[in-house]
Amino acid sequence: MSGDLIFSSLFLRALLAGGCLALACGLLGVFLVLRRDAMISHGLSHVAFAGVALGLALNLMPVVFSVVISLAGSLLILRLKEQARLPGDTAIALLSSGGLALAVFLMSIKKDFGAELMAYLFGDILAIGPSEVYLAVGLAVVVSAGIFLNLSRFIFMTFDREAASVSGIGLKGLDRLLVMMSAVTIVLGLRIVGLLLVTGLTVIPAAAALQLARNFRQALLLSSLFSLLSILGGIVLAYVLNLPASAAIIFLALFIFILGFLFKRLKGQQTM
Repeated sequence: MSGDLIFSSLFLRALLAGGCLALACGLLGVFLVLRRDAMISHGLSHVAFAGVALGLALNLMPVVFSVVISLAGSLLILRLKEQARLPGDTAIALLSSGGLALAVFLMSIKKDFGAELMAYLFGDILAIGPSEVYLAVGLAVVVSAGIFLNLSRFIFMTFDREAASVSGIGLKGLDRLLVMMSAVTIVLGLRIVGLLLVTGLTVIPAAAALQLARNFRQALLLSSLFSLLSILGGIVLAYVLNLPASAAIIFLALFIFILGFLFKRLKGQQTM
């Protein structure tokens, strides 16, 4: 890997955007896993993909258009859960199926943007533009602020929702904030690891962190760290081994999870 390649603008943009996304995914993933809402990222990725397809079909900015559609989809999932009294996974499946069907339909009637749409399907972190880097930085700031300003309430709601409701915490507002932050994160994740792998980037580092963390704040720190290592290490591996960057990122995240799982098992056997 040449020095010119390492310090190229494309590589540096990938590192910056990837690092910001890692922070957002690491923080959000812990809450989603503990709330058993991990698959919401899967559903929102399909909605975001439909938003990208619709934006391309209308010759609008696909990322911005996808953010708007994903935010609407995230709120619709909550509305279905609350008013239609559907289980969370059912509401996610309904919206996920509709979003993917819309994307497939748009691809079938307008085929000239197929190659560009494939970049969102499989991810292409080395092709992101300056506007997406700005979006990544803004995302990291918004998600970090949203979580840490409401950290104690999020923790209370995550572990004892009924008690949190009785104590007067506005659960609906916190639910909306969490899914809306997740929606925006998923949109950016499409450009980095793609529709097929973005759920893994949100869930795997958090699952690895929960294997090792001794408390909730440590889980947030480790999840962000593992996500950062996965993205930055995956980019480097992609360059060195000539691999798809998105696949390298997820492979590394899975490797970290396996190491954490084995370490926990070994430590448990030593204490018996």
